[in-house]
Amino acid sequence: MTVYASLVRLPPRTSVRRVRWELPDGDFLDVDRLEGAERDSPMLVILHGLEGSSRVGYVRGLLAYAKQRGLAALALNFRGCSGEPNRLLPSYHSGDTRDLATVVERLVTEQPDRLIGVVGFSLGGNVLAKWFAERGEALPIQVRAGVAISPPLDLAACAAVLDAPGFWPAIYRGRFLIRLRHKALTKAKAFPGRVDVAGVRSSTTFAQFDDRFTAPVNGFSSAAEYWRLSSAGPLLGGVRRPLHVIAADDDPFVPPIEFKGSDQVSSEFTPAGGHVAFVAGPPWDTERYAERTALDFLADFLKAPLAPALTAKVS
Repeated sequence: MTVYASLVRLPPRTSVRRVRWELPDGDFLDVDRLEGAERDSPMLVILHGLEGSSRVGYVRGLLAYAKQRGLAALALNFRGCSGEPNRLLPSYHSGDTRDLATVVERLVTEQPDRLIGVVGFSLGGNVLAKWFAERGEALPIQVRAGVAISPPLDLAACAAVLDAPGFWPAIYRGRFLIRLRHKALTKAKAFPGRVDVAGVRSSTTFAQFDDRFTAPVNGFSSAAEYWRLSSAGPLLGGVRRPLHVIAADDDPFVPPIEFKGSDQVSSEFTPAGGHVAFVAGPPWDTERYAERTALDFLADFLKAPLAPALTAKVS
């Protein structure tokens, strides 16, 4: 289902406006904002997965669903994923929640009375879950709930699955590493002497690549430390806002894991669904179960307006 979903899906033609936000550290974020939404509509923030972007099928599909339901929506491109390299040596990684926080803070400043829901796919789902857990009670009151679809909540376990022997792990691993190595070598040209070029070129597993590039450029001592400190799973007890996790037992990237969250964390594991695929219905009229379910879950939390006193307090 993972391969089928990625090959046959034609991203819906949804009208968006690309906006560049300059950041205090000298870098930038490119975001795509859904056009045509009413100003008082609740806002949906969408986070893509590893080496994805706002243009991938599952993001465009969710944008189309959001438009059908009268929501405003914004799709974040993580640094270096919008089609243009970011300016700094680090770009994005599985545990970096700073840019999600920046996006939400900016949306709150723009319109303090607007309710916000967040959906993250794969890596973006881990970022979302980690941010909810880190912030706990301090999460902006405008953020009412979130949904993580196929999130790699245990990064070490996911890397072990992708680095395992076999045909399909090799296919998936190779597809990702070609892109990751290319980006890392582009960084090496822009920042001479800051990247282990030989190590990047010879990396054939996620463990090697994260040990030689991801970890050092982001301030971690090793891949193991990066995975441990960036995994959202162990932190879910700190979640204080509704968070729904959707995953499939047959996910080829994310192995079934047990996690203990707060009473605000709910989960749904389907027997089939692949990785961010979840195709339902006949071939001539398919729908994406996880995307529809995510908006169904968020709907009840995005209805009641914020109390004026709360809006004044946090704005």
